[in-house]
Amino acid sequence: MRFGYFIIVLLVCSFPVLKGQDIHFSQYNGSHLNLNPALTGMFNGDYRFNAIYRTQWQAVPVPYKTVGIAADARFRPKQLKSDCIGVGLQFNNDQAGDAYYTTNQIYLSGSYIHKLKKDSALLVSFGINSGYSTTRFAYNRMSFDNQFDGYNYNNGSPTGENFKSEKSGFTDFNIGIGFQYSFSQFTRLTYAFSFNHLTNPTITYQANTISKLDSKLGNYLAFETPVTDNNKFILLGEVLYSNQGKYNEIIPGANIKYMVNTENNTGVSLGVYWRTRDAVVARLGYTYKTTTAGMSYDMNTSKFIAATNRRGAFEIFVTHIIQRYRPFIAKKRVCPVFM
Repeated sequence: MRFGYFIIVLLVCSFPVLKGQDIHFSQYNGSHLNLNPALTGMFNGDYRFNAIYRTQWQAVPVPYKTVGIAADARFRPKQLKSDCIGVGLQFNNDQAGDAYYTTNQIYLSGSYIHKLKKDSALLVSFGINSGYSTTRFAYNRMSFDNQFDGYNYNNGSPTGENFKSEKSGFTDFNIGIGFQYSFSQFTRLTYAFSFNHLTNPTITYQANTISKLDSKLGNYLAFETPVTDNNKFILLGEVLYSNQGKYNEIIPGANIKYMVNTENNTGVSLGVYWRTRDAVVARLGYTYKTTTAGMSYDMNTSKFIAATNRRGAFEIFVTHIIQRYRPFIAKKRVCPVFM
């Protein structure tokens, strides 16, 4: 148990860093396919469905909104004795700012989950996803310096800008690897590393190749362990560190979960996370059988508080897992004994 507490302490330590660029969620463990393609099919069940919604900066005239919808499944082909294959589909929509800058993404992911130990205590997963992403903006909602004559603003004046298109699209590739080690039924360590935007795709509205999307490295570490002998209280420590170009993001935190009923897996959780130099995140969760729901609220702590009045983002997610019923089949025929 001392080892478990040591891991928790490591997870909640943090560093002063800046903010990343890609779509991101405060409840990153509520959107597994966005977190790492190696987590595709990495769950206890057969099918998993997930939806997450985020609205940010309600105090700003045009709030930012992000939606993610995903589904993945795990299969065990007959050719594989114990390993599994995971497949998944992810859709994201993000809208930001007065110009309605909109991003739409659709990705197909796959993974290979291999048992490094016969008892399934140690698993390694290799994942890849590929998809298409589009961005667009509303040019007619934008204003420029050239439209101000020194006294008045005239939206009919030339802007001086030369946009060839209001849309841009690109094909994207991401890879990842994940490890999971179970010390016991309730104690688990997970680590996942991802490398996103392998080809540095171009995003341009002026028919050039200058604007490249930087590659992103993601590191996710989580440790879950009971803190009481009856397993009523479970502590989960997590940290997500991402690097994209010159930008970094780190979100450490911890949840404490109280099991109301261990027989049907009913529990409630409360947690605090910190997006360094940006926001403190309060999280509340609920689990019933194979359904998990969570909500969070970001309290802004950055210099942007002058505009946000410390109001950050509200986020909610729900994940549901389906486990197929498998009837017991005896491996050996049991014969009656006749006297």
